Amino acid sequence: MGKIFGFGLVALLVLAVIGWYSMAYTVDQTEQAIVLRFGEIEKTVQEPGLYFKIPFADEVVLYEKRILDLDPAPVKQLLTDQKTIEVDAYARYRIVDPLVFFQRVRSYSILEDRFSKLVRAGLQREIANVSLGELLSDRRNDIVEKIGIEVEKQARSFGIEVVDVRIGRTDLPPEISQNTFDRMKSDQQRKASRIRAEGSEAAKKIRATADRERTVLIADAERMAEILRGEGEGERNRVLGEAYGTDPEFFDFYKSMQEYRKGLGGDSTTMVLTPDSDFFRFFGQESAK
Repeated sequence: MGKIFGFGLVALLVLAVIGWYSMAYTVDQTEQAIVLRFGEIEKTVQEPGLYFKIPFADEVVLYEKRILDLDPAPVKQLLTDQKTIEVDAYARYRIVDPLVFFQRVRSYSILEDRFSKLVRAGLQREIANVSLGELLSDRRNDIVEKIGIEVEKQARSFGIEVVDVRIGRTDLPPEISQNTFDRMKSDQQRKASRIRAEGSEAAKKIRATADRERTVLIADAERMAEILRGEGEGERNRVLGEAYGTDPEFFDFYKSMQEYRKGLGGDSTTMVLTPDSDFFRFFGQESAK
């Protein structure tokens, strides 16, 4: 009898524990809940704490209170400058009305599908009116702001609040990227060829100008040298003429010394002359006198 009573007590305790767990539920501070009774919405719980429900009749659906991320697939779009690009955007949101969220989308997967379509559609509408240069400039912030405003209006119907929308990468499709690269390469090569041709032409002009100026400078220098040489020769002749008029014998001696310097100045000078040659007249007895 005691054993039966003991087993019964244990069974009651187990049932009590099961009943407690089936009746009680907790909502974390990062969560919010929808309570369904036989599949119909009974209430929403947005404050953290311990709550109770009717076992086997109530169902609790938990949703995040924290900010969630959405990363839709990239889209292809033709811009105003006829360039096709691949661009993606990401959004951050949080659930502010779990009741509306449950009624409209119920699950995260459905929301991501429908919300992603909204973000991609808004992205396509906005960037279709700009060029690639504008999309990569400061105007990008204005485009993002417009997308955020448009998406925010539509997101309210899902019971969510859009915290942020940003444009991620902006790339040309692979097949267009190669064509664009080849075109840019050809353009740069043409520019380089033109610059080289212009540089070569400028170099020829500079060299021609320099050669012409060199020729003029040399001619002027040679002309000036001839003038100075002539003036020097004239002055020399004048001085010699005055010297000859003043002392003919000394002038004759000076001229002979100049001839000796020219004729006998080398280390291996050989001269064949007669002893009574006029060339040595100052080496004789007269010169001694």
